[in-house]
Amino acid sequence: MRIGMLTSGGDCQSLNATMRGVAKSLYNMFDDVEIIGFEEGYKGLMYADYRIMKPSDFSGILTEGGTILGTSRQPFKLMRVPDEKGLDKVEAMKETYRKLRLECLVVLGGNGSQKTANLLSEEGLNVIGLPKTIDNDLWGTDMTFGFQSAVNIATDAIDCIHTTAASHGRVFIVEVMGHKVGWLTLHAGIAGGADIILIPEIPYDINIVAEAIKKRAKAGKRFSILAVAEGAISRENASLSKKELKEKKKNSPVYPSIAYEIGAEIEQLTGQEIRVTVPGHMQRGGSPCPYDRVLSSRLGASAAKMIADEKYGYLVGIKNNDIVKVPLSDVAGKLKTVSPDASIIKEAKRMGISFGDE
Repeated sequence: MRIGMLTSGGDCQSLNATMRGVAKSLYNMFDDVEIIGFEEGYKGLMYADYRIMKPSDFSGILTEGGTILGTSRQPFKLMRVPDEKGLDKVEAMKETYRKLRLECLVVLGGNGSQKTANLLSEEGLNVIGLPKTIDNDLWGTDMTFGFQSAVNIATDAIDCIHTTAASHGRVFIVEVMGHKVGWLTLHAGIAGGADIILIPEIPYDINIVAEAIKKRAKAGKRFSILAVAEGAISRENASLSKKELKEKKKNSPVYPSIAYEIGAEIEQLTGQEIRVTVPGHMQRGGSPCPYDRVLSSRLGASAAKMIADEKYGYLVGIKNNDIVKVPLSDVAGKLKTVSPDASIIKEAKRMGISFGDE
């Protein structure tokens, strides 16, 4: 039995742990199994850049961050576009798969990666997807591996900011990863005790944000902490079309990121001293937390069982703490966003956390 495996898109802390879960299970279930690891994600599948893995390759990697196979971003919208040499990428991937006589291709990746996984499945290949992303935005699963590890790091950043914010009596903004969804910012913000949380799904009014900070100051609070998603957007901008927003940005001051823009506006409205912290790619790095190690092991073992049962064309997910299989066709192109009416938002507001909307 020959199984192909690749890691695609952005890296995260638990990719190696998940590959280990798949490999250890396959080696235990079958006497004769060979795992082919493709280098740098779908690029390795396109250009037949691979290596034959040994059981020893999967030893000692449970706690190792990143990916031993390397990764790259291959935008789904360009998959049908030939490369600079005219190569048909989809046909090239299919040819590599068939030339190596693979039984199945296991894809560890996020939204774009699972779109391509579904494309290959529709093209007749046996594919199984595993849900990787620190954003936790994959449809069909309650949790993605990498998310909780990133939450821990972002929370640590906010925890560290608390002491310096309290010492100096400043307003601190911690910018958390998340362009389109706010799960990471929401969880880290609550866990870190942020006073204001701004996420893409709830457009903010900067005047309401400023009032929340002034209210804290009047109550004798010497500092405020904002957890801001990198994709946070104001109500005003959210109401504009893409064309209108692009035109507006042409005539507006240029800031390094949304956190700096919000900081400048808050300083103007409140007169308070603002500091911005951007943990950035730290949130993707380091060793996976225990929760992710367990989740990755479970998902990997379940993927191996699906291979044994010849159940292909699915994403392996988790629902209500039970492992489930979700058709890739249902997952592809769908984002799991934070609902403004979600109970976790209501509970956070009950504790006095502002989302800049009321």
